[in-house]
Amino acid sequence: MTKLEKVKKIIPKIVIPLDLELFPDQIARIKKLGDVKFYNDWAKSPDDWFDRVKDADIICGGKFGLKERYQDLEDVFISLPFVGTGFFDKDILRKRNIVVSRSPGCNKVAVSEWIVGMIFNLLRRLPFYINNSTLENHLPPVEESLKDKHVVILGQGDVGSRVGNICKALEMEVSYFKRNDNLLNSVKNADVIVDALSSNPSTKGLLNEKFFLSLKKGSYFITVTGTEIYDTEAIIKALDKEILAGAAMDAGSIKVGDTADPYYQTLLKHPKILATPHIAYNTWNTKRVANDMMIDNVEAWLNKKPINLV
Repeated sequence: MTKLEKVKKIIPKIVIPLDLELFPDQIARIKKLGDVKFYNDWAKSPDDWFDRVKDADIICGGKFGLKERYQDLEDVFISLPFVGTGFFDKDILRKRNIVVSRSPGCNKVAVSEWIVGMIFNLLRRLPFYINNSTLENHLPPVEESLKDKHVVILGQGDVGSRVGNICKALEMEVSYFKRNDNLLNSVKNADVIVDALSSNPSTKGLLNEKFFLSLKKGSYFITVTGTEIYDTEAIIKALDKEILAGAAMDAGSIKVGDTADPYYQTLLKHPKILATPHIAYNTWNTKRVANDMMIDNVEAWLNKKPINLV
């Protein structure tokens, strides 16, 4: 009998290695499932994270530390309050008897709001006009409307589908790039390209220099994914060549909120990039939904009916 099988027969040790800002009812729910250790801060390093979780039967938490040290775990169930799990090597998970559940769609409301907000910001240049006091002769340049613009959404999952529905309500022309479609043909007439792809072997490095230099002149690029999918240098080259008129990027590969990260600092230096420090998901709605799904995963696992497995 493996350790994981024994966990279902005894009181499991559950570790939450960082502050997930759980609601009171969520704390009560998870306490009913085992002996729970809560941490109310971030680990100082991946090694510190590992020290917090190394004796756990069940881990509930975020990506920091997990991404760097999961391969050193063994016989453990991990429930994640987020979507992206492309960093896991499934061979390692099998060899180490690590079972992972995620929370698909937990962030779709917040992330789709961020994307649509950035479409407004790029085409209408709202950041330029907000609190502006430098317009010459009180004659602002004429900006673009979203109506009738062609938006191509890369990926038709939870986020991509919701963005598409909102854009249709704004009277934009909406189409999707899906797996096995011809990528360059899909985007050749796009005014706005939204990267909502999931990270997997088929998408890693997909948005390369050839892709960005082939885009329609004056188009806009928006991404909420990590850098394993797109080539940042190619984005900057397309901006400098005036192929792209602007880009909005949530710096999805950095630690949440780390404005000192060198990659984020690189984005800030370009005048045509609107950058945020990996916060597109960050609303109370997401926390409510994600943490509920994370606990649902633990309950289902303990009841021998696992859900949302990676």
